[in-house]
Amino acid sequence: MSGHSKWNNIKRKKEKTDAAKAKIFTKMGREIAVIVKQGGPNPQENSRLKDAIAKAKAANVPNDNIERIIKKAAGESGGADYEELVYEGYGPNGVAVIVETLTDNRNRTAGDIRHYFDKCGGNLGQSGSVMFMFDRKGIIEIEAEGKSEDEVMEAALEAGAEDFDFDGDVFEISTAPGDLGAVRDALEEKGYSFTSAEVQYIPQTTTAIEDAEASEKMEKLIDMLEENDDVQNIWHNWEMPEE
Repeated sequence: MSGHSKWNNIKRKKEKTDAAKAKIFTKMGREIAVIVKQGGPNPQENSRLKDAIAKAKAANVPNDNIERIIKKAAGESGGADYEELVYEGYGPNGVAVIVETLTDNRNRTAGDIRHYFDKCGGNLGQSGSVMFMFDRKGIIEIEAEGKSEDEVMEAALEAGAEDFDFDGDVFEISTAPGDLGAVRDALEEKGYSFTSAEVQYIPQTTTAIEDAEASEKMEKLIDMLEENDDVQNIWHNWEMPEE
């Protein structure tokens, strides 16, 4: 199995505020609605919807909210036409950044994101400019408290996982992107619940920022991107300092 996960070194260390959680709920709701319109409201026939529902539940989005969003999206005709766009760029000190968006106005979104990068000492790049520095993996996280590392690892490998890592607090299980749903379902049948289960961009290497001003600018870039309603996910290879 792998050593200590690179991903654990770059995750945000601060707790989400209630306002941030509400924004996450809103963004997940939009993602589910778009997936329903594209592939239908039945998660058994729409694998992307099944994955999105699992992701929302892991983020503590209430079941009633999820069901309401699905029903509304299934009954809607017309309305906003959202498209999925991915932006790539570099933050301060050459930190690689991938930004996934859902937007009904690509000109507005592109302008906003370019402004954020410019303002924070980075630059927006062309498609493919940083994507090669990341691996796309399904990542499942299970809280370790009260569980046996050997038992969880055995269950994960039997379910078809590619790799397993333990950082002392969380078991991190990685899969091929297309196997995430099957591995998650197999573990769920064995009684495991998840703090996170989604396909992520995992950096092959991380980048540290020694300069305090540049570090503040990188933090500001992430905050500005997170505040934008069109931004769904942000991936980067910044090895964030302990707060």
